[in-house]
Amino acid sequence: MIRVILFLLTNLSVTFMFGTVLFLTGIESNSIRALIIFSSLVGFTGSITSLLLSKWSALRSTNGRIIYKPQTSMEAWILNAVRYQSNQLGIKAPEVAIYTSNSVNAFATGYSRNSSLVAFSNKLLDVMDKDQLQAVIAHELSHVANGDMITLALIQGVINTFVFFVSTIFSRSIMNMLSTYRNSNYVRSYGFLINYVSTMLLQAIFGMLASIIVMAFSRYREFKADADAAKRVGWDRMIRLLVRFKEVTEPRPPEDIKTYCIHGQTKSFFNLFSSHPPVQNRIDALHDKTYE
Repeated sequence: MIRVILFLLTNLSVTFMFGTVLFLTGIESNSIRALIIFSSLVGFTGSITSLLLSKWSALRSTNGRIIYKPQTSMEAWILNAVRYQSNQLGIKAPEVAIYTSNSVNAFATGYSRNSSLVAFSNKLLDVMDKDQLQAVIAHELSHVANGDMITLALIQGVINTFVFFVSTIFSRSIMNMLSTYRNSNYVRSYGFLINYVSTMLLQAIFGMLASIIVMAFSRYREFKADADAAKRVGWDRMIRLLVRFKEVTEPRPPEDIKTYCIHGQTKSFFNLFSSHPPVQNRIDALHDKTYE
C-alpha cells in the first residue's frame, strides 16, 4: 500500500506543479492535436518522475535503513533470503531496507526490475516467523519481477493525459459560456483566474475518479502476486501467511458491530479507492486458485 500511495502522491504533486507552471506561463494549445500532445507531456512527466523517485521517496517517508552490512542475525537472514529468491527469478537482487513502524507491512518499489527496493517494517519481522517471511518475500519479489511499478506508471501517465485533456476542454467550455452570458469586461477582468481555478478543480475531480482505474489495477496485481508467490513457496504457506496477517492487522470486532456490517465489509464504494483487496478476499482467491 505504501508504494502505491507514495507513487500517487508524488505523481499528483509533480503533475499539478508542472501543469500550473505551464498554465501560468501562458503555454496553451489551441488545436485538439496540439492539446493531446501537450496533455501527454504533462501527464507522463508526473508518472515518470514518480517512478524515478519511487525508491528515494519510499525511504524518505518511512525513514528506512538499507542493509549494507547486517547488524543482526535476522538482518543477515532476510538479506540472504531476498538474494536467494531473486536468483531463482533471474533478477538482480533488490536493495533491502528495514523501517520502524507499528504497522505490519512490507513493500517493493523501484523504476526497473533490476533497480528495485524491498522494505520490511520491524513489526512485520517481529510477528512473522521465517516460513511466513519467505512468503512475504516471494510476494514482494513478484511485484518486482513482473514490473508492476512500471506498468502502474504507464497506466497513470495515460490517465493523467486524459484528465488534463478533459479538464482543459471543460474549462474552455465554461469560459465560452461565461463569455456568452457575461459582458466582455467581466471576462477580461476575471477570466484568467476563473479559467485557472476551474481547470485545477476539474483536474482534482476527474483525477479522483480516474484513480479508481489505478486502484483496480493495484488490487488485481495483489491477487496475481499472491498466486505467483504461492507457486514458488506453496499455496498452503501463502494462505497461512495471509491468515496470520489478518490476525495481527484486523482485530476481531464486537458482535454488535459485526451485526451492523461496519467491520470487514468487502463491498463498498470506498473499496474502489483501495490499493489492496480485503485480506479475506485474497485468502479465498488462493483457496480457489482464481489467479493461477
